[in-house]
Amino acid sequence: MIRTIIVDDDPIVRLSLRTILEAQEDVEVVALGGTGEEAAALFDEHVPDVLLMDIQMPGAGGLEAAERILSAHGDARIVFLTTFSDDEYIARALRLGVHGYLIKQEVATIAPALRSVMAGQSVLGEEVIERVDALVRAKPASPTASAPASSALVALTERERAIVELVAEGLDNREIAARLYLSEGTVRNHMSVILQKLDLKNRTQLAVWYLRAR
Repeated sequence: MIRTIIVDDDPIVRLSLRTILEAQEDVEVVALGGTGEEAAALFDEHVPDVLLMDIQMPGAGGLEAAERILSAHGDARIVFLTTFSDDEYIARALRLGVHGYLIKQEVATIAPALRSVMAGQSVLGEEVIERVDALVRAKPASPTASAPASSALVALTERERAIVELVAEGLDNREIAARLYLSEGTVRNHMSVILQKLDLKNRTQLAVWYLRAR
């Protein structure tokens, strides 16, 4: 079972999400909350598999709550579910290293997204992916600004660069292993080394980094 906490300041949204997710055989909603403060307290109490949380809430919002939770639980799986695809929110969320950023209108994607996160993937909604692409394209192209990322790319081995490219295409470890004729364990080991080399937290940050570096 995927033990999940839902935090949203709208009680109707909270209850609707619980109904949707508990209709799935592999999801259990262990707690509901309505503020960032409650999110942090509930996470400490239940230590769920996934925290599904809104960004904009009264008091401490989702971003502040995620920062607090991740400082105490470095391996916490946090997925934002929000109506806001604001560039600043997306950039801050990715810098924090959360595991997903979905838009509320994409209700059908929520349960599959939780499963993907449990499988070690990061998930972004279609609208969010479009905003990330736009942010990358809008980044000023200057030799000085691109030098650190480009240097790090050169520092990767040929195999590591191939894996990074496939991660940026959205492939999971199993698909990468099949494409490169490797075992999933070998791909996982390479991923750990790559993230350590680049000082990144997860696949989402790695994909965004690659788009900027190439």
